[in-house]
Amino acid sequence: MKILVTGGAGFIGSHLVDKLTEEGHEVRVFDNLEPQVHGVEQKIPEYLNKNAEFVRGNVYNKEEVKKALEDIEVIFHQAAAVGVGQSMYQIEKYVKVNTIATAQLLDILVNDEHDVKKLIVASSMSVYGEGAYECDNCGVVYPKLRSIKQLRRRDWEMRCPNCRQIVKPLPTKEDKPTHPTSIYAITKRDQEEMCITIGRAYGIPTVALRYFNVYGTRQSLSNPYTGVVAIFLSRILNGNPLIIFEDGNQSRDFVHVSDVVQANILAMETSKADYEIFNIGTGRRLSILNVANILIQRLNPNLRLEVTGKFREGDIRHCYADISKAQKKLGYTPKIRFEDGISELIEWVKACRAVDLFEQAIKELKSKGLMK
Repeated sequence: MKILVTGGAGFIGSHLVDKLTEEGHEVRVFDNLEPQVHGVEQKIPEYLNKNAEFVRGNVYNKEEVKKALEDIEVIFHQAAAVGVGQSMYQIEKYVKVNTIATAQLLDILVNDEHDVKKLIVASSMSVYGEGAYECDNCGVVYPKLRSIKQLRRRDWEMRCPNCRQIVKPLPTKEDKPTHPTSIYAITKRDQEEMCITIGRAYGIPTVALRYFNVYGTRQSLSNPYTGVVAIFLSRILNGNPLIIFEDGNQSRDFVHVSDVVQANILAMETSKADYEIFNIGTGRRLSILNVANILIQRLNPNLRLEVTGKFREGDIRHCYADISKAQKKLGYTPKIRFEDGISELIEWVKACRAVDLFEQAIKELKSKGLMK
């Protein structure tokens, strides 16, 4: 198959490229080498598979995208501006790179001749906002964001929207109502909804994969707007204390990049997934405090850890995946436990250098009134 991977020089995209080339596909990488990810030099990363064709371009440049689509049969649309907090004050950039660029890609597929037979789009668990919860009185509930008033009381846990009792987190299913709490999350919902709507209307089999918290080698350690694992690793490499918001007991579902790649390949290979949305996680939740302690113990046991009691506008409390639909329809089974995946990541990190820009990112959030 002739395959296009947008964002194929990035963290997840490059691992996907490796697997596709290993399986004998002809792969074209389309990437602009975003400075925030790849550095100001914007060099092609050394890890990028030499058996793949590299095309440098922007996903919001329609003519460049048209050229990249020549002879392509499958598109993995991985390219996106990533950063929940940053998206709240770089609104135009995030909408342009994520929503508008995806609209242009679909416009080409609808109005121009092409050979595309399948489209797989990377979405995000952020579209949910808060995860699902269970109330002893009211059953399954879907509370929205905690109020600023509640957070200022340092009352961290979610409460039932009906009776106000503290609720317990449940695995989040794909049919949970979406309540995005950031511009980034809104644009990811835009991407998946546009792609599936147009795919169905024009008979282009389309699949949206909602990634949970992905970790693994090749994460951009100098990008302070990326995932929490990469941010923690950057701090540790520079000997700086880990800063944890709220009380550290907020939880997420951490999925290894190889399992995300597995899900993408399965989505390409089966027609059972067409026009569907799938959670791609592990079904296991870990607290941020637990993750921080694991990393400190493995890399620098003497490093200080600060639980600040501060909070960020739009942060959710708990969200982890119900993966039963992906297991049933895709045949997806996560293979890497966090403790094992972290061991591989740490070995890679030991040979890395990282610029710790976390404090700079926090200053930006404070200046915009997004940090309390």
